[in-house]
Amino acid sequence: MEMGFAYRESHIENDMTALYYVARALMTLQSLYGVIPNVYGKGKHAKMVFDMMLRMRRELSGNEPQVVPQIDTLLLIDRSIDLLTPFATQLTYEGLLDEIFGIEDNIISLPPHKFQDQSEGEAHEIQSEPKKLCLNSSEPLFAELRDKNFNAVGPSLSYEARSLSSQFEGRHEAKTLGEIKQFVERIPTMQLRKKWIANHTSMAELIKEVTDKESFFDLLAVEQEFMNGTDTDKINPHIEEYIAKEESIYKVLRLICMQCFTNNGLKQKVLEYYKKEILQTYGFQYILCLRDLEKAGLLYPPVNKTYSIIRKTLKLTVEDVSEQTPNDASYVYSGYAPLSVRLAQFLAQPGWRAISDALKLLPGPTVTEVQQKPVGMRRRRGSISSLQSSTDEQKVTLVFFLGGCTFAEISALRFLSQQDDAPVEYIVATTKLINGTTFLKSVMEPVKLLQ
Repeated sequence: MEMGFAYRESHIENDMTALYYVARALMTLQSLYGVIPNVYGKGKHAKMVFDMMLRMRRELSGNEPQVVPQIDTLLLIDRSIDLLTPFATQLTYEGLLDEIFGIEDNIISLPPHKFQDQSEGEAHEIQSEPKKLCLNSSEPLFAELRDKNFNAVGPSLSYEARSLSSQFEGRHEAKTLGEIKQFVERIPTMQLRKKWIANHTSMAELIKEVTDKESFFDLLAVEQEFMNGTDTDKINPHIEEYIAKEESIYKVLRLICMQCFTNNGLKQKVLEYYKKEILQTYGFQYILCLRDLEKAGLLYPPVNKTYSIIRKTLKLTVEDVSEQTPNDASYVYSGYAPLSVRLAQFLAQPGWRAISDALKLLPGPTVTEVQQKPVGMRRRRGSISSLQSSTDEQKVTLVFFLGGCTFAEISALRFLSQQDDAPVEYIVATTKLINGTTFLKSVMEPVKLLQ
């Protein structure tokens, strides 16, 4: 919905306008695709959105469109119940492109040196303007690569290149006029595939320039330690080092926030030490930034020790996950499964009753409601088979993130939908696509003007 400041507005400024627009959008969706029978949610703002929807339905006073429901379940995820996920480094192909270069409205701007025109017999000027590419699933190769862990992208591109090369070699086997004509007709498609492969090879090389650095591995190691609950209660030497080297303030703050979430808050002496070091190194204008992070619930003093229980109950961390042929959604962070995705997964099978104790440990109320469909409305799609039995149908769940969602979370939900025994097809909606850096920038936007 491109509401980049929804989290700041609702958590710091106490402005619930964004939630109202979400409720209106969902009501419009229901007018087109039918009333969603089952509504689940977790978090204060999830409950607020559902309450707004109830009021809006009452205002319709029986004048609702008579539309057969196409969506079985709505799952509302308040970003505040899972703040750890956005701050971890995404390790999918699309996620890393967003982390390193930023994706805005499906458009990515890349350094031009990897995309110089290689046509023969022409003199070429060195391009200075960024190379802009549109990324969406209408391009088959990107649709195949976008959700892969980056370590699986190289082999996929190699396979595509070999496959295309063998197709071009097929011209030597064309003997008859008919075979030659068929080959000529395939040339535009093959040239388009060649362009796609060249573009994604260049993008993969740009990513690899970052991921091959020792500093990147060190960063992932710190994140993995935090997510596994290791040494989260003390001043972290890596964070100290990053501050001393004046690394990106966003890199530092992301790690401090991750440490806070996984330790269920930071001891006063630890938090005060980090604050002092940041203000002395980056400038005292960040005192406002740190205040906003506290008001937004991103930095806080110690509270009940719940993370370790939630981590074990929901299996947030997984050892020895396969990145090439994954069998668990945790591959998107190489061993960490987003809490939001686990909630969707448990809701589909075996249901939230199985994790009721863990749900109580998460902040905010739990929504489990049934919406009555307009009178006379049968089961979704109204087909003969659906009237006879719905057991073989893949149900449709709309997952709506209130406050932002990462590309890696979307990839994880797609992964769940694509499993052979998947009971649910997921549709994802969000107030804004985010990563840890863009999320921080949206929370402390007014401070940025003072820098």
